[in-house]
Amino acid sequence: MVAGVLTAAAAALILMRARGAAAEDAAGDPAAVLYRRQLSEIDELADRGLMGEAERKSAHAEAARRLLAAADAPKDAWAGEGRGRGGVLAAVVAVPALTLGLYLALGAPGYPDRPYAQRLAEWKAADLSTLGAAEIAAVLRDVIRTRPADPEGYRFLALAEGQSGNVPAAVRALRRAVELAPDRTDLRRSLGEALVYQAGGKVEADARAVFEDLLRREPGDPAARFYLAQAKVEAGQRAEGAAELRALLADVPADEPRREIVEAAIAKAEGRGAAAAAVGPQAEAIRGMVEGLAARLEENPDDPEGWVRLVRSYSVLGEDARRDAALATARARYADRPQVLQQLEEAARAAPME
Repeated sequence: MVAGVLTAAAAALILMRARGAAAEDAAGDPAAVLYRRQLSEIDELADRGLMGEAERKSAHAEAARRLLAAADAPKDAWAGEGRGRGGVLAAVVAVPALTLGLYLALGAPGYPDRPYAQRLAEWKAADLSTLGAAEIAAVLRDVIRTRPADPEGYRFLALAEGQSGNVPAAVRALRRAVELAPDRTDLRRSLGEALVYQAGGKVEADARAVFEDLLRREPGDPAARFYLAQAKVEAGQRAEGAAELRALLADVPADEPRREIVEAAIAKAEGRGAAAAAVGPQAEAIRGMVEGLAARLEENPDDPEGWVRLVRSYSVLGEDARRDAALATARARYADRPQVLQQLEEAARAAPME
C-alpha cells in the first residue's frame, strides 16, 4: 500500500512539473548568453597575455559573428501537448488501485506477522530432528552468540550450513573454528575440503595453503597429501603429482576403499582414465553437502538457484544419472522460465572434478 501511494505521489509530481513547464513561455535562447561570455573570456585572456593580438581579433570576430547569427535566428516557442495527459493520469490512478485489488484478492492481508525472532524461538524450542538444515544453522548461529569462543559450536554450524547448501557460510564458520583452535588438525582438514568443494573441486591457493599448514602440523596426513598432489596435477606438474599420489597409495592399506580413489586420481593424472565420481579421502563430507541440498529441495522445491547448484554439483561429482534426474525435474518445474532453463543446461555441462 505504501509503495502504491509513493508511486502515485511521484507520478503526480512529474505531471505537475510537466504542466508548469508547458504553461511557461520558452526560455530565452542560451546561445546568445554563451557567445557573450565567450567574448568576455577572449578579452580576459588577451589582457593576461595568454593570447596574442592577432589571435584575439580573430577569435573575437568569430564569436561576434556567431552572436549575431544567434540573435537573428527565429525563436520557436515550445509548448507541451495536452493529448494523452488524461490517459496518463488514469493509468497513474489505475495501476496502484489494480495492484491493491489483486493483493486483496490473491494475497493474505490478514495473515499475522511472523518476525524472524519469533520463528527462531520456535525452532529453538522444537525437537532438532524435526528441523531442516537451514533452521538448525539459524539456531546454532544464535547459540554461538552466547558462546563465541567455542570452536566446536562453529564446527557444528559449518556442518549445518554445508548441509543446507550454504557453502560460503560453512567456510566462514570453519575459518573461525580454526582461529579459536589452531592446534586442531581435524578443523583444518575440514576447512581445506570445504574450500575445495566451494571451488568446484579445484585445489586453489587458499585451500593449498590450508593443506600445507596441515601437513606441517601432522606429517603424513592422507588428505593433505592427496589434495596437494592434486594441486600439482592441476598446475600442470602431472608427473610430480602422480608420483606423490603413488607414494600415498603405497601407504594406504589394501583393504581400504580410499585405494580406489587414489588409483583413479593417478589414472587421471597420467591420462589413462576418467576421474572418479568423487575424489579425496574425505569425499563423504563433500557428498554430505550435496545430499543436504537435495533434501532441502525436496522439502522446498521452489528454488531455481538451488536446482542449478544441485545439477552443477552432480555434474562436478561425475554422477551423471542423478544429474539427469535432477535436471529433468527442474526442467519440468521451470518449463516457462527460459532463463532458468539456460542456467540448468550450463550447470549440466560443468566438467567433472579432476
